[in-house]
Amino acid sequence: MKTQDMNRDWIATAETLSSALPYLQRYDDAIVVIKLGGHAMGSDAAMDSFARDVVLMRQVGVNPVIVHGGGPMINAMLDKLGVTSEFVNGKRVTDQATVEVVEMVLSGRVNKRIVQAVNAQGGMAVGLSGKDANLMVCDQTDAALGFVGTPADVNPTILRDLFAHDIIPVIAPIGAGRNGETFNVNGDTAAGAIAAALKADRLLLLTDVAGVKNAEGDVVTELTAEHIREMTRDGVIAGGMIPKTETALDAISGGVRAVAILDGRAPNAVLLELFTEHGAGSLIRKG
Repeated sequence: MKTQDMNRDWIATAETLSSALPYLQRYDDAIVVIKLGGHAMGSDAAMDSFARDVVLMRQVGVNPVIVHGGGPMINAMLDKLGVTSEFVNGKRVTDQATVEVVEMVLSGRVNKRIVQAVNAQGGMAVGLSGKDANLMVCDQTDAALGFVGTPADVNPTILRDLFAHDIIPVIAPIGAGRNGETFNVNGDTAAGAIAAALKADRLLLLTDVAGVKNAEGDVVTELTAEHIREMTRDGVIAGGMIPKTETALDAISGGVRAVAILDGRAPNAVLLELFTEHGAGSLIRKG
């Protein structure tokens, strides 16, 4: 006969699960778009942890959509193939040779790595790019930058079909042009456009910073769109945080209920944000 005594760790685990009930109910059948990048893609362990969290989300009734980046992998392959790039105002010019490598890396190696990680945790993931089923039709962002696109028409029908079969979409930010072009799309921009088209409940932007910080350097856990505009005007939001907050504002304007900018270095960041009271980063609402 096996006997055991209840210990504090077990009780704490049970209490955590019990306290998550209101949030599990809140997000039942909700659509959550996650932009995956940075640290969460940097190691097999981090990828496995993220994949497990996404499978758990699907298991409890959330409809997750993963949109990923892959800049470091693109740069490594360009170097390996000897493809040189020009820069205009600090931005890479994506010529024909470069966009072919970008598509190969993002739609191939990176996308399938994420799909495989999710499937290995017991989920069912399918890899797509914006070219599939006209998911993301783009216009050229700037002729000087070459094949860089801005989403113009987003058709999420295929994503809803996948939700109906408990399948997790994993999307590479490659868009189709109106005249047969292939466009490289910024991952945050693609995630925001897809979230808006789906009228998602949440857009989660995983970053390598703790969140949006105020003038004193403290992370602000909740903001409105007007707060973001004021902090940007005052120079408090600057540098690489500007495009992320702009993506957040565009997504909210397009119908996304709220956007969270999360520290992807934190273990289980997406679960903390969705299923706990305190969250894991900066939550931005329309106000």
